[in-house]
Amino acid sequence: MKKLDRAGLMSLEKYSEVRNDFRAKTIAHKLNRKIHIGPNATLYFEDYLTMQYQVQEMLRIEKIFEADGIAEELETYNPLIPDGSNWKATFMIEYPNETERKEWLAKLIGIEKKTWVQLAGFEKVYPITNEDLERETEDKTSSVHFMRFELTPDMVVAARDGTALTMGIEH
Repeated sequence: MKKLDRAGLMSLEKYSEVRNDFRAKTIAHKLNRKIHIGPNATLYFEDYLTMQYQVQEMLRIEKIFEADGIAEELETYNPLIPDGSNWKATFMIEYPNETERKEWLAKLIGIEKKTWVQLAGFEKVYPITNEDLERETEDKTSSVHFMRFELTPDMVVAARDGTALTMGIEH
C-alpha cells in the first residue's frame, strides 16, 4: 500500500472546503474497519484513507502549513499504513467512566501482547506493538496501543481469498 506524501494532502484551505464530506466518507469507511473484541476493547484497522484523514485533521487543528511540520506529521502517521504483508491497527481500551478506566488499566498490563488474529487453518498471529514508544508503566497500561500483525505470504493469499478470520485476547 502506498504511503502518504505532500502531493496526497490537501492545503488547509482546500481541506476546509471539503472537510465535512471527507469526514463523512472516512467515518463510513472506518465502520467496516472497526472490530469490537469485547465490550471495552476495540481494534481499528488503519489504511491510507484513515491516515490521510488523521494527518489532515492534525494539520488543521495545529494550523500546520510549513514543509517541516507537514513532514513531521507524515513521518508520524505513515508507519500506521499497512504495506501489503501486514495489518496495522489502533487498539483501544474504552471505559467511559474515568474511575473504572483507571482501575482496569492497572489490571490489563500486557494486554496488547495477548491480542491476536487468526485466519482459519493458520496459527494465531500476535502483534508487534507500540513501535513508536512504550505505552505502559509498571502501574498501568495505556488505553491506546498501536499494533502490527505480520502475515506470511500464504496468509496474505488466504485473507484476499476471504478465509474466515477470528480475533481475540488471552488476558
